Amino acid sequence: MGFEGEVWRLMRQEELLGEIVIDEADFPWLNGRFVPTPTFGEVKPWFDESLALMEAEEYERFDDSYDRIADTLSLVAPSGPVAEFLLHISDGRAWFRWSDEPFDAD
Repeated sequence: MGFEGEVWRLMRQEELLGEIVIDEADFPWLNGRFVPTPTFGEVKPWFDESLALMEAEEYERFDDSYDRIADTLSLVAPSGPVAEFLLHISDGRAWFRWSDEPFDAD
């Protein structure tokens, strides 16, 4: 699975918020260097909050917090937008998993 070197984009509608340059693939997760645009600062607190909640194992609060990311932003693979994703960004790094189909609600 040749993901390394690919560039994925984080978007808010038509606005580019940053790019993820993949340097590690550990299926189902991809990892890479995150290169933010200046407007990423507007949504960075969302990622900080969701990661803190996940690390604190406050999963119900994490789900509520992450909904804001999933409902507002999109992740675009080199082949086009993905249907669903779980993305974390911290300290210049991004790690995520995605699906071409929506995740199960269960």
